[in-house]
Amino acid sequence: MMGIYRNWFLASRPWSFTMTAISVSVGSALAAIDGPFDWPLALLALLSAILLHAATNLINDYYDVVNGVDTVQAATAQYRPHPLVEGLLPREHVRLVAYGLFILAALIGIYLTLVCGVVVLIIGLVGLLAGLTYTAPPLKYKYVALGEVSVFLMWGPLMVEGAYFVQRQSLSISAFWVSLPFGVLVALVLLANNIRDIDHDHRRGIRTLAILLGHRLGLNTYLSLMVLAYAGILVLALTGVLTMWVLIIFASFPLAVKLLRQMKRAVPANADALTAKLDTAFGLLLVVSLIIEGLVG
Repeated sequence: MMGIYRNWFLASRPWSFTMTAISVSVGSALAAIDGPFDWPLALLALLSAILLHAATNLINDYYDVVNGVDTVQAATAQYRPHPLVEGLLPREHVRLVAYGLFILAALIGIYLTLVCGVVVLIIGLVGLLAGLTYTAPPLKYKYVALGEVSVFLMWGPLMVEGAYFVQRQSLSISAFWVSLPFGVLVALVLLANNIRDIDHDHRRGIRTLAILLGHRLGLNTYLSLMVLAYAGILVLALTGVLTMWVLIIFASFPLAVKLLRQMKRAVPANADALTAKLDTAFGLLLVVSLIIEGLVG
């Protein structure tokens, strides 16, 4: 019985939820700086976002397997557990559980809409549509080089602004600007994955941004966007959008340099996981800087 629970747990890719937790925490922390803070609403927003993320992971894997993209030969299945590829979970059960999680996320979203306002509904519907059609028909936009754009928008502006709105019942231009660097880094997780999988994905007949750019230009884009994310933090500090506390994020810069050197030498099999590790360090430092700003100004 424990093995079944473990398979479901791993299939949801729980290690990726840190990115969702960080995006929601950034929006919530910015809202706390601007006024009173409601913990129950913040936790509901976080729970809804994580349920939506888990549902998206499951439905993504389901259609990747059905469409022949994820196989036992895929690099993803070589370095991380992939219960669906390994035949440890029935495909149809994965699809149904994914839809169930989408429904649970939607129910929380409806409650937050009633309490906080219609903007929550709009953001939630966009997120729901993005998650449902990532690899599923009719859009299947992951297969037409739009995955990185979607990830940037979801984990950047939409998730951060959504968490902010739940607290303040208004949107914030500052939250928008603050969301951009972290959104870029989350998108780089997918770009790293797709650079590694260029040959495999090409054989499977799908088009990713990495395939359109090619290996060399894809790596240069990865490098440039990572530098841009850190430059964005510097701009936020110098323009007064955030206080100088945000510069503690540069404590993670040596990790970024190490990762870029690795990627230039040879794209590692766990390139996406290594990028996610950097994202976590960057994002946690961002959240810490916002907490400090809220406490001491």
